[in-house]
Order: sequence, then C-alpha cells, then structure tokens
Amino acid sequence: MASLLRPRFESEQSFSSTDLNDSGVSNETDTADEFVFKESNHPIQILEGLNSLRQTGSFCDVSLCVDGIEFPCHRAVLASFSPYFKAMFSNELAESHQEKVTINGVEAPMIELLLGYAYTSEIVITKMNVQSLLAAANLLEVLPVRDACCAFMEKHMDESNCLGIHCFAEAHACSELQEKAKSYVLTSFPEVCQQEEFLALSQGKVVEFISDDKLNVEKEEDVFDAVVRWLNADTGSRRHDFHKVLEQVRLPLLSPYHLLDCVDSHSVIQQSQPCRRLLEEAKSYQLLEDRRGEMFSPRTRPRRSTGTVEVIIAVGGEDDKVVLRSVESYDPTMGQWRTLACLPFAVSKHGLVVSGNNTLYMSGGEFPDGSASKDMWKYDPIFDVWTEMAPMNVPRSELGLAMLDGFVYAVGGWEGSSRLDSVERYSPATNSWAFVAPMKMAVTSPAMVAYNGKLYVTGGAVLEDGDGIDLVQCYDPKTKAWMELQPMLIARSGSAACVLKGFIYVIGGWHASTENTNKVERYDVERNLWESRAPMNERRYRPGVAIVDGKIYVCGGEEGWDRYHDTIERYDAETDSWEIVGEMPTSRSWLSCVAMQMRISKPAAPPDGEAGAAAARPL
Repeated sequence: MASLLRPRFESEQSFSSTDLNDSGVSNETDTADEFVFKESNHPIQILEGLNSLRQTGSFCDVSLCVDGIEFPCHRAVLASFSPYFKAMFSNELAESHQEKVTINGVEAPMIELLLGYAYTSEIVITKMNVQSLLAAANLLEVLPVRDACCAFMEKHMDESNCLGIHCFAEAHACSELQEKAKSYVLTSFPEVCQQEEFLALSQGKVVEFISDDKLNVEKEEDVFDAVVRWLNADTGSRRHDFHKVLEQVRLPLLSPYHLLDCVDSHSVIQQSQPCRRLLEEAKSYQLLEDRRGEMFSPRTRPRRSTGTVEVIIAVGGEDDKVVLRSVESYDPTMGQWRTLACLPFAVSKHGLVVSGNNTLYMSGGEFPDGSASKDMWKYDPIFDVWTEMAPMNVPRSELGLAMLDGFVYAVGGWEGSSRLDSVERYSPATNSWAFVAPMKMAVTSPAMVAYNGKLYVTGGAVLEDGDGIDLVQCYDPKTKAWMELQPMLIARSGSAACVLKGFIYVIGGWHASTENTNKVERYDVERNLWESRAPMNERRYRPGVAIVDGKIYVCGGEEGWDRYHDTIERYDAETDSWEIVGEMPTSRSWLSCVAMQMRISKPAAPPDGEAGAAAARPL
C-alpha cells in the first residue's frame, strides 16, 4: 500500500488521451512503476449514462413542470449547467425541497431542448425556435446556448429582420447583438426603411435611429420620406406626436423645393403647430444664409454619411515673423489637416469671413514689407481657387471683417500711418465697396461679429503701445447708426470673437502692456450684460476662432513675445470648460479661421485608435 501512495517522480510517465487506444489502454509498453490513466471518452459516457437514466426516470430527484408537462431530471445536473437552478437548489427556497418545480415564462419545447443540451452538450437551433430558445436560455442563465442563439441570429440578419432582432435583443439584454443589429440598421437604412418592420416600429425606436449621426443616407430628403411612410402606416395614432419624430429630421438641410413641395404641403404638418415651428426654422435657415451660424442646432449639422463635413479653414498668419501663404482645413472629427490652394501672396493681420452659400472672402492685411493691403479675394471651394475681387477703398491691416445680411463689412484697422474709424461694405452682387457711417472711435485689432442683424465691435487698440480698450460699439444697418453698449469686463485688443447659442464670446487678446491673456467673457445681447467664463489653458493673442458642432475651437495665437502656439483648444459651453484637442501644422499668430462645409470622398466614421481618414476635398 505504501508504494501506491508515494509521490510521482520525473521518470514516471503520464499519458494523455492521444496516448491511449480505443479501449483506453496505453499503446506503449509501460516500464515505470505507475502511470496516470485518463479515459478520453469518459465525459461522453457519463453524459450518455445520465441521459439514459433521465429517459428511464431512474434516480431522478426532481421534475420540472412546464405548461402541464413534467420533465424528470437530476438536481445535480441542473445545478451544474445553470446558475439559475444552482441558486434555486442551494438556497433555502421552497423549490430546494420540492419534488416538482414549476417553471414559468418558458415554453415546454424549449425546456426539452435545454435539458437535452444539459445531458448531451448538443442543441439544434433553427429559425423557428431561435427566439423562444434564446428567451428560455436567457431566463435560465444557460449562457452558452444564449450566445449561440445570438450568433445564429447575427448570421441570418438581413434588411427584413434586423429591426426585429435589435428590439428582441434589447428586450432580453443581449447588448452585443443589440448593438450589432443597430449598426446594421443604420448602415442599411435605405433598404431597411422600405420593410414592414420599419412601419411597425414604435415612435421611440424611430427617433432613436433617425437621430443617430451614423445613419447612412445620401441626402436628408430620404429621412423625411421614410418617416412620412411610417406616419402614413398609422396616421390616426401617430399624428398627434409626429413632431417628436420630425424634430430628428434635419429639415434645414433639405432642398427648398422639397421643403415646399413635400413638407409644407403635408396635411399632418399643416395642422400641427410644433411641426409648423420646425418648418419655419428650416425656411429661415434657407432664406437667411448669412445667419446660419446663429441657428446652430443638431438639425443643422450634416450627417457624415452624406459626404459633407464641417471643417475649420485656417488662412495665412505669421510664424516667427515669417508671413505665410498657407491655407489648410482641419476636420475636428477625424483630427486631420489637409492643404488647400495657397493664397496668391503672403499676408497676415487680415480679415476672413464665410458667406451663407459657402464662399470665403479675405480682405486687407499686412504684406511682409509692412504695408497695408486693400485687396479682396474670394475662395471658390468647388474648384479650390482664389479669385481677385474689387479692392477696398482704403488699405487696412488689423481690421475687423464680418458678413452681415449679404454684405461684407470692413471696420477700422491701420492704413499705414494712422488708425481708422471708417467702415465700408462690399456687395457680392455688384462687386463693389461703399462707405457707411464711421465708428465712434477709431481702433485697430478689434474683435468683431455679426449677430441678429447688427455688427458688434469689441475692444481694439487706440494707443501706440497696443493696449486694448473695453469699448463695445454696435452698428445697426437699418438705422445706419453706431451706439455704445455695456463695456467688457476687461480691456482687450487682438482678441477673437464668435457667436454661440445667442451669446457673443470674446477670447484672449492683449490685456495690458506686458500681458497676453487667456481670459474669456461672453455678452448676453438680450440683457446687455457681460460675464466671465472659464479661461483657456493657454494665453493667446490674435488666435483664429471657429465654431463646429456647437463647440468653439481656438487655433494658434501668441503666448508672449515671439512665442507662437500650434495647439488647438475646444470650449464646451455646457460644462464651461476648455481642453486641448489637437495641433496645427505650424505655430502661428495673426491668422484667420472660419468654419466651412467640405466634401469627403466616401463616408467615414471617427477613427478608432490609429484608423485613417477618408480623403477630403472642398465642397
């Protein structure tokens, strides 16, 4: 007996299942004192034996009762393959002592299949039983069967059943299958929305799908047409809350012809005040091209699948006192820069605006020799070319430039020997400039925006040392008069300004003789009130600013004397916080930035890790 209990030594052999013949005996002659015997068929034999006992009712100690049918089985087997049964039989529950246990919420044929799996490790999944089987496996926590059902449904997913699979997976907390089905719906939406399943969707599900930025459609008209088909499938019960669905259709991006012929003429929309408001919003967006930036909402953001993205265009500037000709576009979603057609000449301290029809205008600025420019150039994004337009009446560098109601306004600046209080405006229709009423005070390097039909000129420099002022001057083209508004909280020159959700933001600039600033404040137009907001991470003098997707992006700027930034900061108004989100190709200050729509060569999703971007070209 002692020899049988002694430890094994390295010289002793151990045989795996491959070392044994069909009878389980080693194929090699064993010369050691002992060997480990392992029968490869033992698990199968045990299962077969247990299954035989179940089928004959031998040694069964519990019966599962489903829909009046009893299934004799063994507690130990049930507890070994299902955490549900293990918990039932292990705890002080009534079922732990009962000979008959009633199972609710599952079908008898599914219990029979799952018991067969427990005793044989095999189960047959078909299109007819997969849903009921998954529900039963999910309830009884038979996870391998549940996952096999999910894989089966994913394999057989198509345009006609992906919506049903998504909803079914959601109901049974199969999150991975749910997300895969949703991705299939979004990718194949043009085909999916033609199916009967789409017409039977709940309002909440329609909203969930059409509100997703990854919805794959060629044009927004396709989304509107789809929701109208859904509405018409049950107009009586769906018409009252149809505006909740229509809110997710990006009506401002529809063609004006579709708005008039299909949206405006629909009887449900005509009779619904909330729907009419959405339609009026879209009409205003179409009519007031130069105020589109003021009307930002999720409904005005192009879907990337349509091939249109909003990018930041950065033009000119100077780096280490080297004046630049470069023009680049930055896609914040992809985090990538692309080179566009260069300026005809190097320039900094210029003005840049974008019109509502997606055309850039650049005016004024300072040449490398220090002289001021009165040139006006237009950038055509379709052909990626710059075209010279009629020059201003007066050369201006460090000017303010803004697009207001179809006109380009050039304000103040430096003409070479003195600061200017003069203001002139450009008419694209006639390609000509004309003077309008001068400002109350001559300034250089102001921050200027157009908002709600008026010009707002904030700060600027009035002395040789360049120190800023806190003056806010406002021009109303209807009255052709300037007025002073509530002054800013701090004096600034060389700031950047933009409009976001009804507020005018003034960012960075030159605060005092030896200090650039990272301070930010915003102006409440309705209340004529300034308030401080969170400061940027870095001090920036003469940065570029643009708004994309409801966020403020600030590019470049000067930290201190001859210290230029190449970083990009992004501001979130909801959290009142800044974060550095990228870098420019080169450090620079005195640049100009605008947001502009561009085309991508094919639909592209945000990168996952190091994933590349689709090629982009101007719209």
